[in-house]
Amino acid sequence: MTKHQQEEARADEGGRPAVEGESLLDRRSLLAGTAGLVGAMLMGSVTPSAEAATENSPQDPTRVPGTAPTAYGQRSAFEKAVRVPRSWWSSLTPLQDSHGILTPSSLHFERHHNGVPIIQPAQHHLLIHGMVEQPWTFTLDDLKRFPSVSRLAFIECSGNSAPEWHKPAGQTAQQTHGLTSTSEWTGVALKTVLQEVGVHPDASWMLAEGGDAAAMTRSLPLASIQEEAMLCYAQNGEPLRPEQGYPLRLLIPGWEGNTCIKWLRRLKLGRAPFMTREETSQYTDLMPDGTARQFTMVMEAKSIITSPSGGQRIQPGFVEIRGLAWSGRGRIALVEVSTDGGRSWQQAALQEPILPKCHTRFHLHWRWNGEDVILQSRCLDDTGYRQPDRATLVAVRGVNSVYHYNAIQSWHIAADGQVSNVHA
Repeated sequence: MTKHQQEEARADEGGRPAVEGESLLDRRSLLAGTAGLVGAMLMGSVTPSAEAATENSPQDPTRVPGTAPTAYGQRSAFEKAVRVPRSWWSSLTPLQDSHGILTPSSLHFERHHNGVPIIQPAQHHLLIHGMVEQPWTFTLDDLKRFPSVSRLAFIECSGNSAPEWHKPAGQTAQQTHGLTSTSEWTGVALKTVLQEVGVHPDASWMLAEGGDAAAMTRSLPLASIQEEAMLCYAQNGEPLRPEQGYPLRLLIPGWEGNTCIKWLRRLKLGRAPFMTREETSQYTDLMPDGTARQFTMVMEAKSIITSPSGGQRIQPGFVEIRGLAWSGRGRIALVEVSTDGGRSWQQAALQEPILPKCHTRFHLHWRWNGEDVILQSRCLDDTGYRQPDRATLVAVRGVNSVYHYNAIQSWHIAADGQVSNVHA
């Protein structure tokens, strides 16, 4: 049985086949025909204007010499996916235009608290002090002399999807869920550096501070982060970009983005949380009874269908439903898709690689008959945590929180094929 057939068999196990009774050849015809038309009509994936590139493109590229190499590569002029600034302090990743699980560094979402600083790497240092045997100041060259490590991991802002607490606010997948991205991160393991300075046995918390104009700081429980935390100087094979913390950032896989302190300049070890502004007046979850949940740093399991998604339009016929799922607890174990507003669910196929604390891509083959439908996805991680529906989440958390909204996302497909964001 081929891999394609195995995927079809898995789809059968979760419900009716997506395109019942059709041969592979028929499917290919669909892909070349109807689905191709669908793809061409998907708003958000079709560039608004490629006229400029078209004017300069030859009718027959085999008869015209190509261009010379450039010092720093650039994408095709026909590709237009961009981040969307949500405010002066953040921009959103175009999830609906992504392929696979890696986010290009240029499209990785950004969030900062007082702008992106300009830092000369030769002048940047990392101070480690407090409850350590030997306080030390490291240069970047010092850190790069330690054994390097790399891993793929997502980062998600704890405020991702925040407007959805109250109403279906975002029109597109980028607007509702664009504050998450996945990269390959490279640096040195935190535990390697801490071993070098020697941590006092009673130290249980660590303050991390950035070198930006906000001096962003967070307290972090040492026992929970020590195994996986990294001091990163590279992303996707090149030095960090300024908006991603150049020249040094902390990475804590699976934890809310603000704990991954950018422009990292100081680590202080202590016995208790340092109770900075960012963990008292900010980044706590206000509960219905007026109390605040504190130190809720793990990003729970979440998924979103990226195609078809808000702002796009489809045609009746074959559609491959595509999306992303992730969990700060571990690895995605299951994604289910509903095409009837949650009354029934079909198991989606997970696309390799399926890595812990990393975006995982899923897909399900489906035939749309032109009727009004609600599309949804929900995921389960390998700890047994299941993404909640909106009613369940709100029943526990109320609607006063700003952070950690991970309810099931619903897309309405109207009879004319237009897709929009709804709460269902």
